[in-house]
Formats: sequence, structure tokens, C-alpha cells
Amino acid sequence: MDRRPREEKEMIKAAIDIGTNTVLLLVVQQKSGSEFDVLEELQRMPRLGRDVDSQKNLSGEAMSRVGAIIREYYHFLQLHYPECDNPIITATSAVRDAANRRLFIEKVKQETGLEVHILNGGEEAGYTFLGAQSVLDHTFEEEPVVVLDIGGGSTEIAWGQREEIIDRHSFDMGCVRFTERFLTTDPPTPLQMDTARQAILKMLLERPFDFDNHPRLIGVAGTVTSLAFIDQELSIYESGRLNGYSLCLSVIRDYISNFSSIPTDDLAARYPAVLEGRADIFLAGLLILEGVMEHYDFQSVTVSTGGIRHGAIVYDS
Repeated sequence: MDRRPREEKEMIKAAIDIGTNTVLLLVVQQKSGSEFDVLEELQRMPRLGRDVDSQKNLSGEAMSRVGAIIREYYHFLQLHYPECDNPIITATSAVRDAANRRLFIEKVKQETGLEVHILNGGEEAGYTFLGAQSVLDHTFEEEPVVVLDIGGGSTEIAWGQREEIIDRHSFDMGCVRFTERFLTTDPPTPLQMDTARQAILKMLLERPFDFDNHPRLIGVAGTVTSLAFIDQELSIYESGRLNGYSLCLSVIRDYISNFSSIPTDDLAARYPAVLEGRADIFLAGLLILEGVMEHYDFQSVTVSTGGIRHGAIVYDS
């Protein structure tokens, strides 16, 4: 992203989101209240949550990879945005599920001097609810919305209107977690696909939502944004082309049918801009997206590139 000249007195804020698969940096220029302009967005995919579902611990290698990325981001901020305060750093499913999470938090503190806040499931859903709406047109504020965040280790659903959340929940299902549990061959077998679908439905049935007023479904995170990129046949990632884009359930089903027979390496080679480091978990994310839409009869999903990091800045405002 091109860096624009900045006024000396403008407020610059940054947030880092440590997810199960990705570590994301957001830098914004604060305007007023929860209004801001995005200046920078960086992404790395260290997969901190690899095998956390089965081992219940973060591996030393994964912690080192993430530590190096946080140092990289911190040095980047010091170089390009010296007026920026320390970034808000949040960690989600992989860290909160790990028995050795305290070791990871202390390691980051020791190496960078930065504090990491572990979000519980409710906080994660709330941050995402705010963040998803922050990058969309203000017309979305006039209607109730359901925000769906399909992460690597968990999936959050929150619904409400504007900044008021009516209900929220974090489900222990995500792209990495369900790939490791169910889609264990490359490509997966039809039986593995069916088993994953059954597990998704079972989880949704255990914690139902009662939506009214026909809310709009908004989808965030890599599964949804990557599919919007692919569906528009884009060549470079442009958040402006993704925000507000609509994906129909029938189209999502077609992609699942097509991608379920393609090996990971071929899928990554076909769409390197968005599936490098994500291709092996992409199908699991699509199945979760399909499952939520089918269960609650959503015929389309509106894409948002906002997320936890955006919500953290809004919440901090």
C-alpha cells in the first residue's frame, strides 16, 4: 500500500491480530471517534495453531515464527510511523486453547516489550462485529447484520445493529482445526467431506441463534475474502474491490464442488495471491461458510476485509 503524506498532528494507531493461521498488521489514521483511514495492511502466515487442536500446546517453532513477525512489524512501525504508539496486540483461538499460552505471552514481552491480550470467544466476536462494519458503506448501519468470522481455530457469529450486539458466540471450529480433524487426505474423500459437514451442523445446533428482522450476513477473514478475490478474477489484492462484494450460496456450492477434487499444490498455484499458505485449509473454511448459510437460510454473504484488528482500534477509540 502506498504511504501518503501525513499531517504532523494526525493520530496514527496500529493493531496486530495473532490468529491461528495468520498474523495481521493494520495501521490507520484516526479521524474522529471510530472513523479512520487505513494506511497499511500486512499479512504473514506462520500457522501458530498447527496441531494445537490435538497437542494442546503451541510448538516452539511456531512461537519463534510468530515472535519474529511481531518484531518485524514493530520495527516497521518504528521506521515508517514513529509517531504511532505501541500497537494493540490481540491473540485468539490458538493461544487461548494452548496450555503453554503464558510461555508465549512472556516470550513476546521479553523479546519486544509488547503486551499481548488474549481475547476470549465473546471478545473476539465483539471485536469482529465492530471491525467488519468499520470498512463498509455507512448504509449498512441502517439494517441489522450478522457477522461471521471463519478463523483458523474458531468461528464467531455476532448479530446486532451498528455498535449494539444482541447475541454472539464463538464455536470451536475453524479452517485449521477442521482440516486437521476431518480433511486428512489431499484432496479429501467424499466421506471426509460429509463427516466435516455433519460436525459443522452438530456444532451449530448446540448453540442456536434466533435471528429476526431478516439481518444481512457479513463475512470476514481469509476464506470469504479469498473467495471474493477468486470470483472476481482479480490479479492483485484490493480491499476496495472486496468490501461490499456479494457471494451467493449457489456459487459457493459450485466452488466447493470444483475445489474438492483439486490437490492443495495445484490450488495454490492457480491462485497464489490469496491461497499461498492457505490452500490446504481453504476447503474447510468453505464448508463452514456453506454450513452456516444453509442452517440459517442465508442466500448470500456480503464480504468485509475488516476484522479483529479493526475492531480493536474502534474499541480503543
